Amino acid sequence: MPRTVEISDDLAERIEGHLEDDETIAEFFEGFVSIYEQEGRFLQEGA
Repeated sequence: MPRTVEISDDLAERIEGHLEDDETIAEFFEGFVSIYEQEGRFLQEGA
């Protein structure tokens, strides 16, 4: 079941600056979560 997550316009603009080619914000978050699941943490966690 798809879910909707609302983010601020400011955050959306910041994320758009990190997107690759035709990547969507949803795809960006999917990749972000995949990294977290594989690594068990985010790269900057605890830094």
